[in-house]
Amino acid sequence: MSALNIAIVPPCGTVIPADCDSRIAAVLRYWQHKHPKFGALPGRQHVHPAALPDLLRHLWLCDVQREPLRFRYRLVGTSIVHVTGKEITGEWLDEVHENFTASPAYADFAAAAEAGVCIYYKGRALFHLNKDYVWMERLLMPLARDGHTVDMLLGITVYCAPGAAN
Repeated sequence: MSALNIAIVPPCGTVIPADCDSRIAAVLRYWQHKHPKFGALPGRQHVHPAALPDLLRHLWLCDVQREPLRFRYRLVGTSIVHVTGKEITGEWLDEVHENFTASPAYADFAAAAEAGVCIYYKGRALFHLNKDYVWMERLLMPLARDGHTVDMLLGITVYCAPGAAN
């Protein structure tokens, strides 16, 4: 498979399109480069967001808590802070984003955490506070310190203003 044609296993059943935003493609290539051999997932110890200085503003990391399954922002790039209108580092996603657990986004986060797969989304922004940005592209990439149990997600979200190419 090419670097931009990584399969996503069900429940998503899609692939990352070759025409995705170049920033999404760059982070995907970085994650794939960090991906250990023999089917194990990379862990947080393998990923250094500062290695992607031009993309830092779009990157975020969130911790995965199990029982119950919840997600907490650990690192949030400045473009996400701008769109949400506040600093959300350290916050639980279900407390920051209204109706998060009932949204399609939660299903994506849960699939990435439970199945250990990348999840790509392009479309209307599912939750945010700044209505200047209505379209988004997002990629969730699982991280597992032990190589198997996802304990963190590396993400990139690129927002597009109305009238921008989407």
